[in-house]
Amino acid sequence: MSLLFNANSMIRLTVLLGLLTMQVLAQSKQKVPAAGQTLARPKLVVGVVVDQMRYDYWYRYYNKYSEGGFKRLLRDGFNCRNHHYHYALTVTAAGHASVYTGSMPAIHGIVGNDWYDKRLGRNVYCVGDTSVQAVGTTNAVAGKMSPRNLQVSTITDQLRIGTNYQSKTIGVALKDRGAILPAGHTANGAYWFDSKTGNWITSTFYRSDLPQWVMDYNALKRPTTLMKAGWQTLLPIDQYTESTPDDQPYELKLAGAQKATFPYELAGRSGDAFGIIASTPHGNTLTKEFALEALKAEKLGKGAATDFLAISFSSPDYVGHAFGPNSVEEEDIYLRLDRDIADILSTLDAWVGKGNYLFFISADHGVMDVVDLWKEHHLPAGRLNISGINTAVKTALTKAFGEGEYIRASENYQLYLNHQTLQTKKITVNDVYQTIREVILDFDGVADVLNLDELGKARLNDHLLSLYKNGTHAKRSGDIQLVVEPDWMAGAITASHGSPYNYDTHIPLLFYGWGIKPGETFSRTVVADTAPTVAALLSLLEPSGCVGTVIESVLK
Repeated sequence: MSLLFNANSMIRLTVLLGLLTMQVLAQSKQKVPAAGQTLARPKLVVGVVVDQMRYDYWYRYYNKYSEGGFKRLLRDGFNCRNHHYHYALTVTAAGHASVYTGSMPAIHGIVGNDWYDKRLGRNVYCVGDTSVQAVGTTNAVAGKMSPRNLQVSTITDQLRIGTNYQSKTIGVALKDRGAILPAGHTANGAYWFDSKTGNWITSTFYRSDLPQWVMDYNALKRPTTLMKAGWQTLLPIDQYTESTPDDQPYELKLAGAQKATFPYELAGRSGDAFGIIASTPHGNTLTKEFALEALKAEKLGKGAATDFLAISFSSPDYVGHAFGPNSVEEEDIYLRLDRDIADILSTLDAWVGKGNYLFFISADHGVMDVVDLWKEHHLPAGRLNISGINTAVKTALTKAFGEGEYIRASENYQLYLNHQTLQTKKITVNDVYQTIREVILDFDGVADVLNLDELGKARLNDHLLSLYKNGTHAKRSGDIQLVVEPDWMAGAITASHGSPYNYDTHIPLLFYGWGIKPGETFSRTVVADTAPTVAALLSLLEPSGCVGTVIESVLK
């Protein structure tokens, strides 16, 4: 009895000491101001999301990066090396929303770039908003955008709220969704690129006219100047030893190009004249230049409250889809993006001073390797026979239930069923699901088919099942989900993303600057952890739909 008592006492003492140690460490990381001091915050936060930056790009091209760009971040920042998306459908809009909300599609509602709205009976674009008008362009479609489809707050919103709206927040990206979703609902501005006119634009959600500084930048006609320069490799092409040879039959040609090889002539295009620039490093250059114009014109980091500049580099996604992650084009765009990041960091050093800004960089998704390249090296990969699947599904449903419109739409590997037809024919969703599952499972590249209304009954493994649950929204997701095999894809593009596998989920996350200690962790972190970590650094309440946790090892 005495021995048991002593053992329990020792256990309680050990637990108590552990709790006290944790409390001391937590208090030391909270940087509680001493008597007479005010709460410390950086002058500026700069968040960067690179569209389609897979984690291994940090290292694949490392030896060719400059000292002032990615190498500087890796050397002096804190690198989360096992950072993953925590849901299955890894696409641009969902990625940007999740980074900045600390949430997931099941909660924040951005389930894809597009989805079918069952109430409206039509497809919806993630940031589409018919209640607003374009500002800065006659291209009305390009400007009818806002964050209204995002159902929770962002870390940028929380900064505005937490400073009684004294902070400024600005979002910048070529893609509208890459600017709008990070900037949040309360942004002072979000600006994106109109490929029809070559101008940066916004919508009446934010303001009724373009600021003078935006009009001044547009007047420079930088897209025209950059297109005249064409696209040549930064280094002699024989030095691109991390990539396959330049001329590959599976690579897509840029619009108007005779072949998919360097050098690329870009001038003299007609129609959507400036759309091509997004598929070159010039798109990143434009984004960098415009973001730095915003920094200076809006005097970000110069006020009493912390400001936030959210930048998304969209061009790597266009290049990755067209040429694949093993291409010379992909290597070149990252070597040049490294120089753009170096320019941003040196500008921030001069503008607010080293140590006075918090910088983080992440990505909205990764990318799968090229199917043809994998097959060439005897690796398992393939392309789904989507037309064959669609025909087989229609035939099977007609045979089982008679003629009728059973499917309203398909998005994100999901089928949206026509519930009116099902009701009329007295058919359940599960009846349709069983019929569809049986026929689709016969196709190569299909791992499983899920009834999204009954995910709890799915026979899928726990790891993948949790990812699909996190990505499923009751009002915006479909009824039936196709699960692809690893390294299988759909579509005619060279490479793609949108799967729950590591090549799409494993992305960079690195913090640098104010409040950050240099180092790295291999502990698994998820995208939802980004926003609460920034919130902790800024002593803010995390976003309203946040499910992530603070990455404590990042903090000094």
